[in-house]
Amino acid sequence: MDKRQQIHLGYLVLAVLLTLFLQHQLFSMLTAARTVPFSEFKRYLEEGRIEEVVISDQYLTARLKDAPGRIIVTAKVEPKLSEFLDRYHVRYSRVVESHLLETIISWLAPTLIFFGIWLFLIRRMAERQGGFVSIGKSRAKVYVEKDTGVTFNDVAGCEEAKQELKEVVEFLKDPQSWGRLGARIPKGVLLVGPPGTGKTLLAKAVAGEAKVPFFSISGSEFVEMFVGVGAARVRDLFEQAKRAAPAIIFIDELDALGRARTIGAPITNDEREQTLNQLLVEMDGFDSRTGVVVIAATNRPEILDPALLRAGRFDRRIVVDLPDRKGRAQILRVHMRRIKTAPDVDVDKIAALTAGFSGADLENLVNEAAILATRRRAEAVTMEDFTKAIERIIAGAERKSRVLSEREREVVAHHEMGHALVALAIPGTDPVHKISVIPRGVGALGYTIQRPSEDRYLLTREDLLAKIAVLLGGRAAEMLVFGRLSTGAADDLAKATDIARDMVARYGMDPELGLAVYEREQGQFLQGPFAQPVLTAASEEVRKKLDLAVKRVLDEQFARAKGILERNRALLEESAKKLLAQETLEEDDIREIAARVVREDGDGGA
Repeated sequence: MDKRQQIHLGYLVLAVLLTLFLQHQLFSMLTAARTVPFSEFKRYLEEGRIEEVVISDQYLTARLKDAPGRIIVTAKVEPKLSEFLDRYHVRYSRVVESHLLETIISWLAPTLIFFGIWLFLIRRMAERQGGFVSIGKSRAKVYVEKDTGVTFNDVAGCEEAKQELKEVVEFLKDPQSWGRLGARIPKGVLLVGPPGTGKTLLAKAVAGEAKVPFFSISGSEFVEMFVGVGAARVRDLFEQAKRAAPAIIFIDELDALGRARTIGAPITNDEREQTLNQLLVEMDGFDSRTGVVVIAATNRPEILDPALLRAGRFDRRIVVDLPDRKGRAQILRVHMRRIKTAPDVDVDKIAALTAGFSGADLENLVNEAAILATRRRAEAVTMEDFTKAIERIIAGAERKSRVLSEREREVVAHHEMGHALVALAIPGTDPVHKISVIPRGVGALGYTIQRPSEDRYLLTREDLLAKIAVLLGGRAAEMLVFGRLSTGAADDLAKATDIARDMVARYGMDPELGLAVYEREQGQFLQGPFAQPVLTAASEEVRKKLDLAVKRVLDEQFARAKGILERNRALLEESAKKLLAQETLEEDDIREIAARVVREDGDGGA
């Protein structure tokens, strides 16, 4: 059972017990008397202890002379009772019973208390779960400057984006002087970039620098199953921001709300479209001089509605891309403030090893390294901890429990050395950093890590062909040494096929197919299945040529890799035996091997 449900059930049980207790106490207060039989009452009369008697339809109530309180006689009231009381000179009176006051006090008051507690619980549940009580209210979390705790000093690796956002901060601090020449601040700022690059952190830094209220909400929180709720929440959000102006509205994952509307298609979600329309109206209607700035983040800008991106709504688009080597070093220094590092930690070397890492990946890397150091009870985090953390993130955790047979270990060792030797033999490839036959992750029985010497944003045809040859080096080594194929090259073949297909279908690098583009990439900032290319309209003949061209590229590079390994056959066998003995080859071992490699240009040595 959910913990919150247990707490609510406890409240209900407590309320019921409290109601019964109050009912008992109130009834006891109203009927604070002792019940006695008629015989004892008669004895009190004979002794002269009865001062007054009140006769009702059901019982007698007597007040004693020598004792506080009253006594109740549960006896049938006889018609001749008055004569009996006159004999002992006792005052008496007759009353008509009315239980209305007792009923009101003993039942109505506890019931009101019970419903008061119940209403309080319902309101609390509605606030937490968005029930009917607050169905049209905005769910935005409001932070003030001291709550965000983030400034531009806490954001690294995206200097261009920070520079553009500083203008927004200056406007929010002093909107009057900003418009002295007639300029106006953009109504909306759209942060675009891959996941984990710090878009949300940048928005919080803007609020922290400007010292203004920060309304944060996700795009999916607007859309509900009831039509009209999302639009009401949009209106409520903008009304709150205007009352708190100058302020910032931050909408995370805007693509959940602002997906492009399709003309002519059947309407499948009226609620989402109404919510989007209300957002368009609000952004078009409010005056930028009021001091409200809308900042949104998305990693899928290609699916946003064009009406959102027009001038006057999201005027400015800021790309927050993956950090370069310098940016990665800055991000690492920011996250290393909270851990204790050893003197041998080289931030620049770590940045070189983490090409393609986002800001979130680097934060995770620092945390993983700290966990590894804590696990071995070290006094500080060392460079070795960072190296192991990088391997864990890239290749997965070590799986020493996966015991391979001696034959399988030989195949894996020759496979990994095939990758390494081809990479060492082809000029211009990324340097080999580490080779290992220790199983990692889900399916990796070994791995070869290459460390790029610099960030590269442009690849030539020769660079792509070299990547394919390195990927196929493992399969080529297996064929050369064992003469059989295994399933160990499945991931290498998939990656090599993707590169070859991109070359002929997207980059125009096949002489027969020419410069035409046959596939387009979707999801510019996404990875995995969302970023798969989509085949454009093409004839069956063209598709057949595409497949043949991909096969031709793969066959040529496989023959190339196999030729390199044939020229280095002795070194391949010797290095594989050394890898089997040590399980891991580090940079010093790799430099010795590189000095003996017969390179592709025919020269021996490095």
